[in-house]
Amino acid sequence: MTAKGTYTLLLTLREPTTITFGAAGERDLAAGGYAYTGSAFGTGGFARIDRHRKLASGGQDVRHWHVDYLLGHPETALTDVLKTVGEDVECPVARTIATEATPIDGIGASDCDCDTHLAYAPDVEDLRQIVERAHESAQAGD
Repeated sequence: MTAKGTYTLLLTLREPTTITFGAAGERDLAAGGYAYTGSAFGTGGFARIDRHRKLASGGQDVRHWHVDYLLGHPETALTDVLKTVGEDVECPVARTIATEATPIDGIGASDCDCDTHLAYAPDVEDLRQIVERAHESAQAGD
């Protein structure tokens, strides 16, 4: 059986840049850490993360989701992936992260009522701690 659940990509943007997120439009992004939270409940489950890794490494160029535009940028590195297995906590995790980091409005939340599923913090390690706490809190049902 394929593992499914919720994941957060931890990304590093090495230089400030402007990225066009498809129909969501342009965003001016500062250098630093970005956390994108998504769900993997389709037939492939967490295999979706492998697709994100291929895009980030230049091994794939097709963009389906907002985060693909950030992942495919040459100044972006996929630093880590944090997961909550078997639980659909995408929105609670994204909302929690956005309370402690800077939300990037309108990105990755087109199929829910959240403002965003992408958040920024200047320091990637600080952002990692925020993401870890958000996943732990969601698993605990807080």
